[in-house]
Amino acid sequence: MDIAAALKAFVRTVEKGSVTGAARDLSISQPAVTKHLRNLEHHVNARLLERTSRAVRPTAQGLALYEASRTALASIEAAMEGVRRDMGGIEGTLRLHAPSCLGARHLFHMVTAFQDAHPAVQVDLVLDNRHVDLVYENFDLAVQYGRPEAQDLIIRRVGAIRRVLVASPAYLRRVGPIDSLERLSEVDTVATLAILSPRGMLALCRGETVTEVAVHPTLRTNNAQVIADSLKAGRGAGPVQVLLVGDELADGRLVRILPDWEVKPTELFLTYPSTRFMRPVVRAFADFVVPRLRAVEGID
Repeated sequence: MDIAAALKAFVRTVEKGSVTGAARDLSISQPAVTKHLRNLEHHVNARLLERTSRAVRPTAQGLALYEASRTALASIEAAMEGVRRDMGGIEGTLRLHAPSCLGARHLFHMVTAFQDAHPAVQVDLVLDNRHVDLVYENFDLAVQYGRPEAQDLIIRRVGAIRRVLVASPAYLRRVGPIDSLERLSEVDTVATLAILSPRGMLALCRGETVTEVAVHPTLRTNNAQVIADSLKAGRGAGPVQVLLVGDELADGRLVRILPDWEVKPTELFLTYPSTRFMRPVVRAFADFVVPRLRAVEGID
């Protein structure tokens, strides 16, 4: 029996809660995972998993083996990668999750630059607008808006995402100047769902002063790129992440309105599971990407 392969299958089965999920993550067949689990239980002479119609859960003995095995496997993998690094290169697979807007506009280019420097690194880059369970979904790193609540993560604060109020010149020619908060409440706006209160209020900051403005959103969406495109198309005025519209603000396709006011910034973090943080490829990418993210216009 291949103990290492059996333990990997066991650990992923516990983390995914199913044999099917473990097989998919490990890129092997479901019968192969089942065989590994059966051989492992025979080897230790104990039932490690309880199987129901809905899920697979570890027994008391299985939970003890899982806690010891996942740390040991991560340490072994890190040690092997460390040897390969000492022999001249960073290699391995890196699974990375990030918000769609930041990922497509900026992070993707950082990933390709990292791969140019380390050609033996394979990257799975998953972009969508949700928080992920890094262990359950088998991610090495996540770029995340808002401070993570999980206690078993390594967290590095990258900076704060700035959102400013903008409109297109064509829209301003059509509706006239927007030079007061009262005027902002009168015009059409576009905004992400996340920054509007249930009562349709937009919270704005000027220094230490915070005020809420009742706005009239003609479009609300959870996609920041749709917001940026709608603002450029003159569909209304509204808040947008600076990192999405830096070029448009520079060349005049969008202009700031009420420049003394901004939406309260959102903190940006890089997170990774504590059981994996010593892997050389994870450490190398984290050290590579953090200063580059901090250099993006709109991340303070």
